[in-house]
This record gives sequence, structure tokens and C-alpha cells, in this order.
Amino acid sequence: MIYGQIDIEEEVLEDVEESIKLPKEIVLYNDDHNTFDFVIESLIKVCRHDVLQAEQCTFLVHYTGKCAVKRGDYEKLKPMCTALLDRGLTAEIV
Repeated sequence: MIYGQIDIEEEVLEDVEESIKLPKEIVLYNDDHNTFDFVIESLIKVCRHDVLQAEQCTFLVHYTGKCAVKRGDYEKLKPMCTALLDRGLTAEIV
């Protein structure tokens, strides 16, 4: 019955996580082929950053290797992350 107990615990955990709906983040990673201007433009267009916010995120990505560029529900972030990936940027939802 241990397996049955584990299944029930996993279901309860999934239900709790679903009910809490913790916010997710799009994390953008540094790469060697996209320019600062292109990354800034992408953040403005895709994530609706203002110029200053896009510049700050771009510099953080460059100097630290990554930056959380957008927070929210997974459903809201998924199309944004896909658009960043389609532009050749390296990003994921965490």
C-alpha cells in the first residue's frame, strides 16, 4: 500500500500547487550572438518593458549571465517566452 499512499500524496501536492498558483518567471540567459540593441528591442516588444527596464535587464543578463525579465502566471508567460525563443534568445520559465 505504500505505492497507493505515494500516489495520494502526489495528487494532494498537485492540488495544493494548483490552488496556490505560485507566480513563475521568464529567465533570460546570456549568449554570444545577440546584440544589446536586439535584446533591448526584444524585451520592449515581447515583454512590454520600458526602455530603462529593458536596458537594465540586458546589462544584468550580460554581466551576471541571467535575469528574471517577467513574472506572472504560466499561461501569461508562455507566449512571451516562446516569442523570445523564436527571436533566438535563450529563455525559460521557472
